[in-house]
Amino acid sequence: MSIRVVLADDHKMVREGLQLILNRAKGIEVVGEADNGRAAVELVESLAPDVVIMDVAMPELNGMEAARRIKAGNPQVKIIGLSAYQDRAYVAGMLDAGAIGYVLKSAAGDELVQAIHAVVANQKYLSADITSIGPE
Repeated sequence: MSIRVVLADDHKMVREGLQLILNRAKGIEVVGEADNGRAAVELVESLAPDVVIMDVAMPELNGMEAARRIKAGNPQVKIIGLSAYQDRAYVAGMLDAGAIGYVLKSAAGDELVQAIHAVVANQKYLSADITSIGPE
């Protein structure tokens, strides 16, 4: 059975790149794409994916608020924050909103696949550059 994934990022090229990466991975199926946070929340309601790859900064509804709304209505959905920002405030904001993973856009595609498998197994996943930040 495939892991069903929704991609949420306001940049079409990023979504297309993620789609290519995930289509190469065995056992992962991209079932939908959203270009803003509000559309991501609606897609999760209609498609019931296992995982949402959520950009932190998006129009209409940012990734943190979209994640909060998704988790409120669909607590079983695993959310991975995806961002160029490795700042503590963004990482903590996504985790507080219900994300169980956070991957930097500078990471390799294989890392995103690894993160998907980790969160589906109920394990927290943070890119290595984030875990090295530590407490303030």
